[in-house]
Amino acid sequence: MVYDTIEVEAPLRRVYDQWTQFEEFPRFMDGVEEVRQLDDRLCHWRTKVAGASREFDTEIVDQLPDERIAWRTVGGDVRQRGVVTFERVDDAHTLVRLRMEVETSGLADRAAQAMGFVEQRVEGDLHRFKDFIEDRERATGGWRGRLRPADSSAAEPGADLPEYRMPPGDDRPAGGMPRAAPGGMPRRDAPPPHDDGP
Repeated sequence: MVYDTIEVEAPLRRVYDQWTQFEEFPRFMDGVEEVRQLDDRLCHWRTKVAGASREFDTEIVDQLPDERIAWRTVGGDVRQRGVVTFERVDDAHTLVRLRMEVETSGLADRAAQAMGFVEQRVEGDLHRFKDFIEDRERATGGWRGRLRPADSSAAEPGADLPEYRMPPGDDRPAGGMPRAAPGGMPRRDAPPPHDDGP
């Protein structure tokens, strides 16, 4: 289990909106070479860590604007799951908490985990994300849609759901939907409806 927290000097909405832009992750995540958004729930990742190249898919299990994004891997040679939560500190500061479970698959992975490399990478990624979002006036985009665990493939019998508790009031409306792509599907690359509102 990896757990880390960082306070970001940026409003909650800007921080959350930026985190929804998964294809931007290579700009601040060490070892992430490419993330391709396949649809609202699925992303394809290409990584290279300590000389080992890997490809895998992740599914967003739960996403509630300005509060949390939970995911799990669904294909490829990496197994992990986690949740990132966002908490308003004040109008200009946001707390980002990241919890992640990574299943090691070989001797090198177990050695890296034992030496704390995963924790160091997560800590570094959060600091680079902090620098990335603090250096700009607005997020590079934003997606404000609501994805519920009940609609995820993880809701199938025997599938793993991320281990965390949803707070009360989970079913309230998500608010502010982005522009639609052809066919009416929301686009993750759409600019946020407005910037930095409380």
